[in-house]
Amino acid sequence: MSGFKVLVADDSPVYRKLVEHALAEDSCSVLFANSGHQAIEIFERERPDLIVTDWMMPDITGIELCQRIRADVHSSYTYVIILTSNAEKENVVKGLSAGADDYLTKPFDRNELLARIRVGQRLIDLHRQIEAKNRLLEELALTDPLTGLPNRRAIEDWSARQLSGAARHGFPMWVVLMDLDHFKNVNDTHGHEAGDTVLKKFSEVLRANTRLSDISGRIGGEEFLLVLTHADEKNVTVVVDRIRTQLAEERFEWNGTAIKVTASFGAAGFSGRKAPEFNQLVKQADAALYRAKDLGRNRIEFEAVISF
Repeated sequence: MSGFKVLVADDSPVYRKLVEHALAEDSCSVLFANSGHQAIEIFERERPDLIVTDWMMPDITGIELCQRIRADVHSSYTYVIILTSNAEKENVVKGLSAGADDYLTKPFDRNELLARIRVGQRLIDLHRQIEAKNRLLEELALTDPLTGLPNRRAIEDWSARQLSGAARHGFPMWVVLMDLDHFKNVNDTHGHEAGDTVLKKFSEVLRANTRLSDISGRIGGEEFLLVLTHADEKNVTVVVDRIRTQLAEERFEWNGTAIKVTASFGAAGFSGRKAPEFNQLVKQADAALYRAKDLGRNRIEFEAVISF
């Protein structure tokens, strides 16, 4: 049970010692609490994998402790075994209904306690595997597979939260829509492998110029989005010009032919106390992008800042 963390909550030093002796041969880490309140403090600090708790404690019962643990929906699952001197069916049902996973009657058999703890370990291991796979699936669902950048859904989810914060705390927020110029010609002339190389390189440039407080990603085809917070029009211009220049200075070569690729940018901003819909900002940025295309490409155009 290497790396497995067990919290033992019991006001009786005798039973705490009995559980300690039962687990002595296993390589798990054992923590002890002599009251319900102390058990809660240790749980919140250490996040044990499994808790063995006495039913009756002077301040908080094992049932109440179990309820407090189950109310913490943000933590990983913790397996709970309740020790009780009362094995009546009614009390067992009450304990399991409170969220306990198992129970054991005092005085307990050492081997039976170990067996039940190992059942808990197997279930916790399964929970951890499922959680890891779910995190991976969620990450894949929010990531563009070609570039590794966030996709449209990820950007929209993040930006919706940031818009609320911008309105609440009064900081500006900008959306920059980016489109690679004449990208269809790259694919038609040199093939999709060449086009993918350009997309990946632009993604590297974009990622290198995105602050931790901002987000950038690919929303489809040759279109990308950059969302900036705590920035004014001058800051946005500096960042976009850096991205634009770095891409324009890149040299791509296929079959002995060297080509240059540029991008056009449209920006729209928000500042105020009533946040617009994120899609409204994207539409405005799109209008600015079309102007940038009409005015010769490889440039940035701005829409008026939305203010409520």
